[in-house]
Amino acid sequence: MDHDTLKTTVQTLWDGPILSSLSELVSIPAVSPAFDADWQRNGHLDAAIEHVRAWAEERDLPGARIDVVQLDGRTPVLLIDIPATPGAEGVGTALLYGHLDKQPPVGGWSEGLGPWTPVVRDGRLYGRGSADDCYSGYAALGAVLAVRAAGGAHGRCVVLLETGEESGSPDLPAYLDHLRPRLGEVSLVVCLDSGGADYERLWLTTSLRGMVAVEVRVQVLDSGQHSGIASGVVPSSFRVLRALLDRVEDAETGRINLPELHVEIPEVRVKEATAAVAGLPGMVVGSFPFTPGVRPVTGDELELELNRTWRPTLSVIGADGLPTPADAGNVLRPSTSLMLSFRLPPTTDSEAALAAVRRALTTEVPYDAQVELSRVEHADGWNAPDLAPWLSDALDRAGSEVFGQPWGALGMGGSIPFMGLLQDAYPHAQFVITGALGPDSNAHVPDESLRLDFAAKVTMAIAHLLDGHGKR
Repeated sequence: MDHDTLKTTVQTLWDGPILSSLSELVSIPAVSPAFDADWQRNGHLDAAIEHVRAWAEERDLPGARIDVVQLDGRTPVLLIDIPATPGAEGVGTALLYGHLDKQPPVGGWSEGLGPWTPVVRDGRLYGRGSADDCYSGYAALGAVLAVRAAGGAHGRCVVLLETGEESGSPDLPAYLDHLRPRLGEVSLVVCLDSGGADYERLWLTTSLRGMVAVEVRVQVLDSGQHSGIASGVVPSSFRVLRALLDRVEDAETGRINLPELHVEIPEVRVKEATAAVAGLPGMVVGSFPFTPGVRPVTGDELELELNRTWRPTLSVIGADGLPTPADAGNVLRPSTSLMLSFRLPPTTDSEAALAAVRRALTTEVPYDAQVELSRVEHADGWNAPDLAPWLSDALDRAGSEVFGQPWGALGMGGSIPFMGLLQDAYPHAQFVITGALGPDSNAHVPDESLRLDFAAKVTMAIAHLLDGHGKR
């Protein structure tokens, strides 16, 4: 491919039609179904799908088939099927994945910014979904267009954009079964829902953690009672719940106590993490806005990196039954509920992990207090297969020609359940998990932003990978 043409094509797209359309997409409050029970009636997910569909229709993609696919009662997906360039028909399908649903808006955005108000400032597009992950469809199509403009080759490309990823992709197994005949033989999967430790190179995500989530409710009374009269007689639901949590997590260290949640970390992943932290000192701790004086879990940055990518962890992400301090009366409350989010090592069996968590929380409960589990879900993680020589060469070219330095590799602590599903469905496919998220993209929190120059470079890099796939 002609690199100058590739670069000019991508930059022109990002400076004009992509930025304009993506900004409009940011303004659509397409909150994921887990956070919008009335998503069907509200229609925001449909609006996001239609917005990107209309943009894709305007691109110069001869022979492309663009369809909105929606199974009964499930969130819609957008499927963009682009024929291979002449001579590359036999290399199989490149499946490029992203999502259009968003996290809730949350409060605390900086002055002049807001979740549904797209703002370009200092080379960044601010707004919910800008970086996670509404840019992905534009980057995928931009890469295809750039390959063609620069004289490259690509196999058949299918862009699949879902609208339930932030809810754990509950509908994707059904869509994968439904679309399997249409997808054909997938030989390359490109996921644009990730990122890296800096903006200086292309980063590959080589593993994703699995997850177990559960709401646990402990009840001790049918109604609240005066704390001065009931305490010492009625066990505190909070204390019972605290005792149950001690079964699954060491409160001093944060280490998970259940052996079913642990695995041996592969040597290659330890080497990747070692190289990354050596090349970017402070990359882990520097990614987070610690309150002044607060220390991380350990001072060993390699251990921190392995903690967040290959070791199980527990986060309490919600609570109920607790009034705010201003509203608290002298009441021994009847119940306490916590939402628990376990992140699992990539190769852990999530079903076995869930069973272990269930046993720990529901057997031999102190005082025979009632324990109810609800909102239960689990998903396996993902560990990347070895790189094929053609893909390794294409990555090297992308690193050299686009970024001017070698690409990097890291595990990611988050979960993308679809990757495990795809690896099971296409065990011989190559996987590239990457994206434009950086250490200060603020995904899921206030002031989410997409660094536009980096997004353009990621688009160019994907073009190189598609060209390598088309010529393999």
